[in-house]
Amino acid sequence: MGIGGVSLALMSFWLRTLTALAVAAGLLAPVAANAAPSLAQVQSKVRQLEEDATAAAEGAQEAKVKLAALTKTLNGIKAKAQIQGQTVDTLQKSLGSIAVEQYKSGGFGQSFELLFSSDPALYLSSAGALDAITRRKSAQLRKFETAQQRLNATTLTVNDKVALVAATQKRLAAQSALAAKKLEEAEKLLSKLSKAERERLARLAEDEENADQASSLKAAKSASGVSGRAGIALKYALKQIGDRYVFGASGMTTWDCSGLTLRAYQAAGVSLPHSSAAQSRLGKKVSLKSLKPGDLLFYGRPVSHVAIYMGGGKMVHAPRKGSRVKVAASGSLGRKPLVGARRF
Repeated sequence: MGIGGVSLALMSFWLRTLTALAVAAGLLAPVAANAAPSLAQVQSKVRQLEEDATAAAEGAQEAKVKLAALTKTLNGIKAKAQIQGQTVDTLQKSLGSIAVEQYKSGGFGQSFELLFSSDPALYLSSAGALDAITRRKSAQLRKFETAQQRLNATTLTVNDKVALVAATQKRLAAQSALAAKKLEEAEKLLSKLSKAERERLARLAEDEENADQASSLKAAKSASGVSGRAGIALKYALKQIGDRYVFGASGMTTWDCSGLTLRAYQAAGVSLPHSSAAQSRLGKKVSLKSLKPGDLLFYGRPVSHVAIYMGGGKMVHAPRKGSRVKVAASGSLGRKPLVGARRF
C-alpha cells in the first residue's frame, strides 16, 4: 500500500503522465533546446549573412555611381559659376569705367550749362556724347543685373549639390560598414566551431561549388543561337563560369553581380554603370512573361542583385561572397524576389 491508500505504482504513472504533458505544452523545456546549432544551421546562417553583406555591398556600389555623377555635375556647375563670376567682374569694371567717363564729362549737370551756351554746335555735340554714355550705362547695368542673378542661382545650385554629395558619401560609408559588419558576424559564428567542424564546412561548401560549376558548364553548352548584343553579352558572361565573387570587382578574374553584367554588355558595345540598382533604370523595360536570352534580371526591393537570363528559366550570375559565377534557376533568390527585367 502507498500513502493514503494510493499505490506507489499509480503515483509513478501519474507523475510520468504529468511530466510528458508539461513537456508537450512547453512548460518544461527539453534538454535539446539548449544544444549547440548543427553544422547545417551554421552553414545556413553564414550563407544568409554573406547574402546580406552582398546586398549591402551593392548598395555601396549604387552610392558610388551616384557620387561619381554628382561630383561630375558639381564640377561642371562650379566651372559655370567661375565663368559667371568673371562676367560679373568684367561688367562691374565696365560700369565703373562708364561712371568715370561720365564724371569726367561733367555728368548731366553740364548739359544744363550747355543748354544756355551761346555756342549751339558745342551743346549738340556734348549732349550727344552724354546721351550715348547714359545708354551704354543702362545697357551694361541690365547685363550686370542679369549676370548677377544667374551667378546667385548657380551658387545656390552648387550648395545643393555639395549637400547631396555629402549625403551620398555618408550612404556609401554606411553601406560599406554594413557589409563589413555582416561578414564579421559570419566570422564570429564560424569561430565558435571546432577546427574540424570549420574544415568540414569548408569542404561541403567547396563540394557544392564544384558541383554547381560542373552543371553550369554543361548548361552553358546549350546556350547557343542567340544573336546581336544579347548574344555577345551572354556568351561573355558564360565564359566567366567558375570565377570567384569579390565585392566591387568587375573582372577580369573576379566579379560582383553588376561588375559581371557591366563587362558582358561592354563587350557588346553597351555602357552600363557598376550598380544593379542603376542598371535597373536603363534599357527597355520587359515583362517577366516576355523574357529573352540576354535580358538583365533584377532582384530585391530595393534592387540589390542582377543576372543575365539564358532562357529556359535559367540565368548566369555572380551570386555572393563565398561563391562563384554560375548558372542557376531564374526564380527568386532566397529572400530576394525577381522584380523586373531590362533589354539592351
